[in-house]
Amino acid sequence: MNSIFFALKKIDWLLLLFILPIIAAGLVTMKSFAPSEDAGEFFSKQIIWILAGFMVFVVFSLVDFRFLKRTNVLVFIFLINCLILVLLFVLGYTSHGATSWLNFGFFSFQPADMMKLVLVLILAKYFSRRHVEIRDIRHIFISGFYAFVPFVLVLLQPDFGSAMIIGLIWLGMVLVSGISKKHLFAVFGVGLVVLASFWFLVFAPYQKARILNFIHPLTDIQGTGYNAFQSTVAVGSGEITGKGLGFGTQSRLKFLPQPQADFIFAAFAEEWGFIGSLLILLLYAAVIWRILYSATFGAYNFEILFGMGIAIFFMSHILINIGMNLGLMPVTGIPLPFMSYGGSHLVFEFAGLGILMSMKRYSRSVHRDDTKNEFLGA
Repeated sequence: MNSIFFALKKIDWLLLLFILPIIAAGLVTMKSFAPSEDAGEFFSKQIIWILAGFMVFVVFSLVDFRFLKRTNVLVFIFLINCLILVLLFVLGYTSHGATSWLNFGFFSFQPADMMKLVLVLILAKYFSRRHVEIRDIRHIFISGFYAFVPFVLVLLQPDFGSAMIIGLIWLGMVLVSGISKKHLFAVFGVGLVVLASFWFLVFAPYQKARILNFIHPLTDIQGTGYNAFQSTVAVGSGEITGKGLGFGTQSRLKFLPQPQADFIFAAFAEEWGFIGSLLILLLYAAVIWRILYSATFGAYNFEILFGMGIAIFFMSHILINIGMNLGLMPVTGIPLPFMSYGGSHLVFEFAGLGILMSMKRYSRSVHRDDTKNEFLGA
């Protein structure tokens, strides 16, 4: 009983305090779609997923996750997740053009969400054991292989958004691990040469057109850019103070696609305006701050890198989703953490935070500056 009390005491309740208004903003926005029948269903189901997410967060905070520091355990989990991604091509069902889901009848599950969390864990483990020799260029390729396998499996579904997140998680963790930037730029240089060669020598004109429309969707607002165009209209029409709760015409009149999921930020911005949007961004910044703060309590490099990886995971989702809603990024179907409708991503967001709280519980009783020095190899 005392151990449970101690574990609950170690939870960063301030982190949850910043998350709650973001969750409330998502729920209020979904509810404002009324009198749409779908709006009530989204609202009710989302509450169930939120409660499930909180339960996962608390339970994971109580579990001793130090067993994840064992390489064989993490490699086994990684291989199982890769196998699940492969099984999607046989057992998965297609939604919005991507075979990304496993349907269990009463709920659906997107394995890519779990793989993102597993990738953070295995990269944290890999880099934590090599901080002395981290400047060796081979670590870029070996760590890249861990990301490349799920990247390809997710890209083939095709789920471009999740593939982008996987790539950004790898890139972010490579940058914070201390790998030589010269080696990293050299690898990217080779990649750019290969892409340029494909562009000029391999891709047909229609393939080039598809890629350009994907990168710049607003160039074709009657076709591939329709969703992005309606989203920018919704955000712009909110102006400074917004149209008011329940008066967002783009979402209520169904001009805005997926206002409860991919474009919930645009729906929120239309009703709450620039001021409300700025408040949401400040709350997300506070969440990232608390995650990084918790990471500094890590007992060893593994825990610190995991915390940084979780921060990168959330920042990637936030930047891509909001950029997509503003017409600055390709439309990829990436959910906005804690706001977008859906249970799969929500549960694994809370799972990642729960693991972080568990790691914080077993931090060393040393000054955090000493821990940072160890991470930096000082």
